[in-house]
Amino acid sequence: MTGKSLGPGPTAPARRLGHALKDVFALGYLVVCAGLVVWAYVVSASDGSDASMAGVIPLLATAPASFVPLVLLPEGAALFLVAIVFGALVNALVIGWCARALRRGRSHDDSVS
Repeated sequence: MTGKSLGPGPTAPARRLGHALKDVFALGYLVVCAGLVVWAYVVSASDGSDASMAGVIPLLATAPASFVPLVLLPEGAALFLVAIVFGALVNALVIGWCARALRRGRSHDDSVS
């Protein structure tokens, strides 16, 4: 038996998505979003006056992509978390792609000069 894998490898778009999500800025954004969700849960569980609006912060941090599930899907407690996760992943992909494009552009400009 050879050392080759039996299944097909990841496609080019899947590899690009993986590279975008592995970028340090995209990962940092995801960590911040996860921290905001934990913070909102902790604050909402307490009986403080800030509890009523704590969930808005992670939603705004993942905007505008987080608004898409809120508009398209029916209401529910799980939908709120789905919207935040969806928005965070979409925004992290955009951040990763932008960071890679800026790095490519900088290295391309350095080789031209």
